[in-house]
Amino acid sequence: MSTSLLYHAFGVRGYRYRKTEYDGGMVLFYVEPTDSVCRCSACGSENVIRRGKTHRWFRSVPIGSKLTWIITDVPRVECRDCEAVRQVEIGFAPPRHGYTKAFARYALELTRRMTIKDVAQHLCVSWDVIKELKKAYLRKHFAKPSLKDVRQIAIDEICIGRGHRYLTIVLDLESGAVLFVGEGKSTDSLVPFWRRLRRSRARIEAVAIDMSRAYIAAVEKHLPDAAIVFDHFHVVKLMNEKLTALRRALYRQATDDLHKDVLKGTRWLLLKNPENLCDERQERQRLEDALQLNQPLATAYYLKEELRQFWEQPHKTAARNFLTSWYTRAMDSGIRQLQDMARTLLAHAYGLLAYYDHPISTGPLEGTNNKIKTLQRQSYGIRDREYLQLSIYALHRMKYALVG
Repeated sequence: MSTSLLYHAFGVRGYRYRKTEYDGGMVLFYVEPTDSVCRCSACGSENVIRRGKTHRWFRSVPIGSKLTWIITDVPRVECRDCEAVRQVEIGFAPPRHGYTKAFARYALELTRRMTIKDVAQHLCVSWDVIKELKKAYLRKHFAKPSLKDVRQIAIDEICIGRGHRYLTIVLDLESGAVLFVGEGKSTDSLVPFWRRLRRSRARIEAVAIDMSRAYIAAVEKHLPDAAIVFDHFHVVKLMNEKLTALRRALYRQATDDLHKDVLKGTRWLLLKNPENLCDERQERQRLEDALQLNQPLATAYYLKEELRQFWEQPHKTAARNFLTSWYTRAMDSGIRQLQDMARTLLAHAYGLLAYYDHPISTGPLEGTNNKIKTLQRQSYGIRDREYLQLSIYALHRMKYALVG
């Protein structure tokens, strides 16, 4: 093998090829350093005196199914200029590691198509070697996402395990990149993000959040000029919870078995969109029977369906008139659950109407949360919290099904 082939195939530069050996299914390439690499690793001076050497083996890119090693003597030198005594720098391998840079690049490329366990088994190294290699790559490229050009963000939390363990996620709605991962779901979780945001001097125009008081207070304090947009998914979810509470109350108040039998098992029929009802299962007929026997339930159901049209109005003025009309009819219904919902919507009308100035939602963030759950499921849980956070920062570069 020529020295040039050693460089182009395995990235070994500044070393001369000596010989090749084959031992136990392994290919061993012996190389020796040239005078060009014998320089001080502290100051770079070539004015050095050799003070011994160390025999080193480095894992390299495999040849087919054969393990490949680069074996060399690493000189130890004394610098006449800075008087430091240390080993020379190894250009083809990262410091304090037993593999070459070409091996690291090859392993990282495999992790984009395979799980860490599969890559480790394929390359005959431990799981920790591949994980730490990938972790170092993620830390270098994704540890500090840029906030300079961010204009619209979404904030939400996700449960990542048993015992109500939460992470607070901040997403850039334009690029889809995760900007921040915080521990817990309180306002304190966002403190490091606000600090970074101030240093970046980013001009945030709009923030999509749910109607949590903690998030509202935090955004108003740290982003007073940004528009708050309440996510319509969480609004509809809250309305569904009110409808479910009403159905339960009506079931408890029912005095005959007929009413109870009709109400029983209608929870999901009430929450389904009308276009998704299955006629083969007679879901539409069962729903109509329940609504005919319960006028309060029918009123709440039709107002719930009508509320979905709020986000389909032609302009902001029409949306404001729609919300006022809906509020009036809900208050006049005399149904406590609807009245509570109406008061909530009126108190948060500014964030609902802001949708027509900034048509954003936390929908992309919900998709990212699904990716995080898929990542955890395919990894059978991730104990290293830093590695989990770094993997979340890199999610926008991965496919939905991830890898493996």
